Amino acid sequence: MARKSPRSRRKPDASQRLPGKTRPRATPGRGRKRAAPARKAGPGRAAHALKGARPPVAARRARPRRMLRAAPRRSFKPPDPARVQALIEALERLFPGATTALHHRNPLQLLIATILSAQCTDARVNLVTPALFARYPDAASFASAPLPELEAMIRSTGFFHSKAVAIKSCCADLVAKHSGLVPRTMDDLTALHGVGRKTANVVLGDAFGVPGVVVDTHVTRLAQRLGLTNQKDPVKIEQALMPVIPRERWTTFSHWLILHGRETCNARKPRCSACALASHCPRTGVTASQ
Repeated sequence: MARKSPRSRRKPDASQRLPGKTRPRATPGRGRKRAAPARKAGPGRAAHALKGARPPVAARRARPRRMLRAAPRRSFKPPDPARVQALIEALERLFPGATTALHHRNPLQLLIATILSAQCTDARVNLVTPALFARYPDAASFASAPLPELEAMIRSTGFFHSKAVAIKSCCADLVAKHSGLVPRTMDDLTALHGVGRKTANVVLGDAFGVPGVVVDTHVTRLAQRLGLTNQKDPVKIEQALMPVIPRERWTTFSHWLILHGRETCNARKPRCSACALASHCPRTGVTASQ
């Protein structure tokens, strides 16, 4: 006997249907399921939720958020004065009579050479400055030098355009405000165009004998590795080293760190196995060494 289809087994609807009103079709053989009313959660019974359904907004807001705790900062302890003294004695044995590597004959030449040494090696600057100082012997000649000609003479030091502008502007300030002479105070030097605290400390320490802490990339790196400071800003590093190092050693100590950073404690892989300061160095931040 042939099986009847589900549509043929349905009872005829006696009610008259309005035109245009159609009955929603359902899947054959399956009726529409009504959602069961939610049961109230009694004591000891959790409210049932559909798998994958999000909780109500009120419940989401009431749920405590999991906060990520930041790693606690370790408080920096000032270096032990005995260890600092041991570092000074070891560096003095390593580099006796240390001074700046920039060749100069007067404060103006040292000032110009220090401006050129930014992002450049001292050896490269020393190759450029003899012809430069012979062509421009004083501040007035630098101030009136044609910019393209000055740029051509210092091109090999890098960033030659900005350095040429800084040299011309600096020398113009010297002529206008100081009669072409290099001033002897920090405030007057840093007021010159293109002169910061690092350049001013170099000139004051090596040209006029005024102690100052010179903070360059080598001093920044070694001061942190030796545990002398945890600062990263050059001005803050300078202020942190001043009470730690004796005042009469400020200029010399900077030269020691610069020389030691070039020879042994380089940036990528310091040669800790051959370092004379290894017994006094906490190697802060060193992840790989030779």
